[in-house]
Amino acid sequence: MSKSEKVVTSEYKTQNNKNEKNLKMWSAAWAVSMAIAAFAPKYVWAFDTLITIIAVVISLGIGFGMLLSNRRYLRGLDEMQQKILFDAMGLSLGVGLVVGLTYELLEDIKLITFEPEIAHLVIIMCLTYFVGMISGHRKFQ
Repeated sequence: MSKSEKVVTSEYKTQNNKNEKNLKMWSAAWAVSMAIAAFAPKYVWAFDTLITIIAVVISLGIGFGMLLSNRRYLRGLDEMQQKILFDAMGLSLGVGLVVGLTYELLEDIKLITFEPEIAHLVIIMCLTYFVGMISGHRKFQ
């Protein structure tokens, strides 16, 4: 490996690590803001409407910041890593759409007696994404 190739590789790794750290910080901030928006109205400020709206809007803003950070992270990856991630995301989106709509339909047609919860769908999508990532990495080993 030539000296210029080592420099490019080093710069790529440095930028990729920076993007990954930034994404982790935004993701953690969003998770915390969601927890605050979900639990603080009941346990901290007694469902004060204005404070609750502010918490939700802040969480939404942090969520969009996380999305932009994720976009920056994805654009900084090499082509193979991008393909693995995009394939896993596409699989997760497709499964989420099909399973989510079917799950809602089950209640509408009285095959289940409980109301579908979004958390169940999020878990399915996360597991699907995880499986897609693992299979993508195995495919390109």
